[in-house]
Amino acid sequence: MFHPLRVSEVERLTDDAVAVTFAVPPELREAYRHVPGQHLALRRGVRGEEIRRTYSICAPAVEAPGEPVLRVGIRLVEGGAFSTYAFKELAVGDTVDVMEPMGRFVLPPRAGHFAAIVGGSGITPVLSIAATLLAREPEARFCLIRSDRSAASTMFLEETADLKDRYPERFQLVTVLSREEQQSGLPSGRLDRERLSGLLPALLPVADIDGWLLCGPFGLVQGAERALHGLGVDRGRIHQEIFHVDAAPAPAAPAAAPAPAHATLTATLDGRSGNWPVREGESLLETVLRARADAPYACKGGVCGTCRAFLVKGEVRMERNFALEPEETEAGYVLACQSHPATGEVELDFDR
Repeated sequence: MFHPLRVSEVERLTDDAVAVTFAVPPELREAYRHVPGQHLALRRGVRGEEIRRTYSICAPAVEAPGEPVLRVGIRLVEGGAFSTYAFKELAVGDTVDVMEPMGRFVLPPRAGHFAAIVGGSGITPVLSIAATLLAREPEARFCLIRSDRSAASTMFLEETADLKDRYPERFQLVTVLSREEQQSGLPSGRLDRERLSGLLPALLPVADIDGWLLCGPFGLVQGAERALHGLGVDRGRIHQEIFHVDAAPAPAAPAAAPAPAHATLTATLDGRSGNWPVREGESLLETVLRARADAPYACKGGVCGTCRAFLVKGEVRMERNFALEPEETEAGYVLACQSHPATGEVELDFDR
């Protein structure tokens, strides 16, 4: 559900990134009390078209009865309809439609040793996760391995330095710049699979890490995941969130059967069910949206996971999947924005 929230602060982080903070009125505090790692979908209209973009909450989670801090980091994307607006026009006092927090790339605070590999704006959810974890759980340790183009392009530089100063024995920070040499630390260059395979065992007791968080561009996350698998890390300890995909890789899975000439979708959303014919070429999300404007979605690119639904009946073909963990797809969950019917009848449940 969306609510209009007032912008309380716009902070310039780098030459191409800002942090935007929204004020939460008392009656909406519980609705916006996020779990560290969750994201917000922001909505605006441009020339009669609705635009939605998803941004992770970078502020630590606040327990009740405190006021939730809704702060997101937004990096300017060339030609980006929302990021350009946020970077160049958005000001304190403006109102933005903000969806309630969502997302499963989360780490509720608990004891243990955790590590994250992030690239660029992938720092945003991990910053919230690390800050909340270290503040609430004295038996937790966290290692942050971050990759950025240059020092000038590094988002939340002061915030991560503050964590290092505040928790010197429990927070380890490793910075790699891909296009700039550092006076100290690791040599410049990309964090690809080969480099991570040699670097990680030198930094951490890889086998003893309780959870790995991978966040950022598709190439970095894929390389990190393959490096960890090569080092013997079980997939159940690896959690990932893709922030950007340069090109469409191969489909998530081959079609189980040719697309039916006529298909019908039954969907349950917020306790109400409906039944509609699926038009040729449209996704199941598009089918639902024709009748239910409140159907959940943000990116429509198979990245954010906002449109996750449980496949109750039938079979579907998913074109792309960068949001669901293997355990979720095995349990029967699909991305409605990427799903097309492979049987004449399909049923989805958005409420599970």
